Amino acid sequence: MKFLSCLFLFFGLHAAIAQSDKTLAYINQYKDIAMQEMIRTGVPASITLAQGILESSNGESDLCKKSNNHFGIKCKNDWTGDRVFHDDDARHECFRSYPNAAASFQDHSNFLKSRSNYQNLFALNPTDYTNWAYGLKKAGYATEKDYAQRLIELINRYNLNEYSVMALTKGKEQQANFAQQSTATFNNDKEVKATMPTTPEPAASPAKAVMQTNTPVASANTKSVAEPETVYPEGIFTINHLKVVYAKKGTALLSIANQYQINLSRLLEYNDLEDENILQAGQLIFLEKKMKKGDKDFHIVKNTETLYNICQQEGIRMEYLLQFNKLQKNMQPLPEEKIYLRFLAPASPKYTTIAPENSSTTSR
Repeated sequence: MKFLSCLFLFFGLHAAIAQSDKTLAYINQYKDIAMQEMIRTGVPASITLAQGILESSNGESDLCKKSNNHFGIKCKNDWTGDRVFHDDDARHECFRSYPNAAASFQDHSNFLKSRSNYQNLFALNPTDYTNWAYGLKKAGYATEKDYAQRLIELINRYNLNEYSVMALTKGKEQQANFAQQSTATFNNDKEVKATMPTTPEPAASPAKAVMQTNTPVASANTKSVAEPETVYPEGIFTINHLKVVYAKKGTALLSIANQYQINLSRLLEYNDLEDENILQAGQLIFLEKKMKKGDKDFHIVKNTETLYNICQQEGIRMEYLLQFNKLQKNMQPLPEEKIYLRFLAPASPKYTTIAPENSSTTSR
């Protein structure tokens, strides 16, 4: 009997060690993306890793193997991507499917950021994994009664909070580097502008007749943001002597506000935005209030550019852009038209009137 007890103890210990090795391998494989996601969205790296370990069984669950779904996220009504069906709380439930693990980690962050029931969590200290764990359970992420305790146990056992601390440090270092780059760019910009000769404003050409067109444009009720053709530097740089960053598609505005220590409502105001959703397209985000005037005389409209795009590219407030060019918000300047940025235009540009959704458009 004593021999059998020792044998069972040996095999139990061996299984525990093997499981621990798998967990350590999982952590080593995904710690970097967990930290990247924390910097991008504010979801603690410790929570991301603990949930990944628990939900995917170290990446070895059937669901994870066939769909790269590391977090057990179900389809929901708004999911338009690939899907698989798997038995969970009920039989044959719909789960999200991803092309790779990175896509799963990114969607996990986006999922938490975009759901109102998780918003209170982002007011917590990102190293406060205990309240994050209980908050996830309370918000309905999982049905297991001990879900929060299991997350906390994993974080403590494998010291996962160190990755949250590392991500915070890395984010602050990036912010410091961005500030240095911003100062250098601003100083260089002033030196270049001081040596550039001024170009006289060309005489305004006579107004031309405009043909009727039915080219569809964005609804006046939406902020249409075209993906920019310009390749912007990483971190803080300057436009019109203002600090600005280029945020990629999928970036949460709250994470930008937290990273640069700006009140979210202020950030929304600076960028003429009305909500704090995740960005549906990459765009410029100003970290301070835009100017009344641009740093050049005019802007030539490109294809697909909206008034909002022009304001962001030139660092000028919408109300002044409209005043200078005798436009209203429902007027869309046509390509190749000149938009004045510093003084009153001699005449308004040719434009398309943006009608409400599902209505036709007319041109002037």
